[in-house]
Amino acid sequence: MDIELARTFLVIVRCGSFVAAAEQLCVTQTTVTARVKNLEAQLNCSLFVRNRAGASLTVHGEHFVHYAHQLLQIWEAARTALPFPESLQVQVRLAAETSLWNPLLKDWFMQLSKEQTSYAVNASVYDVSTLCKKLESAELDAVLMHQPHYWPGLQVEQLLEEKLVLVQSVLQPEPYIYIDWGTLFRQQHDAVLPEHAHSAMRCNFGPLGLHTILQHGGRGYFRTRVVEPYIAEGALQRVAHAPEFSWPLYVVYADGQPNAAVEHALSVLKTLMQADASWQ
Repeated sequence: MDIELARTFLVIVRCGSFVAAAEQLCVTQTTVTARVKNLEAQLNCSLFVRNRAGASLTVHGEHFVHYAHQLLQIWEAARTALPFPESLQVQVRLAAETSLWNPLLKDWFMQLSKEQTSYAVNASVYDVSTLCKKLESAELDAVLMHQPHYWPGLQVEQLLEEKLVLVQSVLQPEPYIYIDWGTLFRQQHDAVLPEHAHSAMRCNFGPLGLHTILQHGGRGYFRTRVVEPYIAEGALQRVAHAPEFSWPLYVVYADGQPNAAVEHALSVLKTLMQADASWQ
């Protein structure tokens, strides 16, 4: 079976319509429709019911979601593993959303390098939207995320609970810089601090906001583990009585029994977090 049929099916499920799926895949709606008809002909059943609201799954379609995900997993595993150095058994593909590359993904990658594993390791950093797409298409084995993506065939495991706290420069507390930590944060932040919901200074990359505050002053919300060293050295200070926001950390990986290489990589991650007091 053409693997693009399964990939197109999953994109329609995610987008909710053939039109949106065509835009996502950069093909015509006619192409999407033809792929679905081809897939339905091969499976001998209808997968979607189309209406004005878009496209909804039939009972058969709901059952096929899991199989489509498995098909993509197997294909992506084969595509990335072949050809491959004979000295290595398999490749483990790790990733994290942008705000998590330092220190967690960095430390995880370095620890796997030290252990000289029998498998290759490919570590990447992406924005949340790209991570979700790559998870759905089975292009990644394990992902570090703050807002987990629940999808058939994926296992979500919480690793720890972080906090986002308000800190300011000890020299100049203005301006307020709105660090956009994602949808959940925006909802909570704007409800509690409506006066800062439309701040003139905004960015969606923590290191950029932190660098600006350290160099020129200001205040904003950051992860506790990131700002603690700067607080200790006297460059930043916590803003008293400011609200805090929960920011849990999750690892997302394929459901079921992962292969030995992925299991080992996950065990290294958990051991690393247990051994490092800063992650407790």
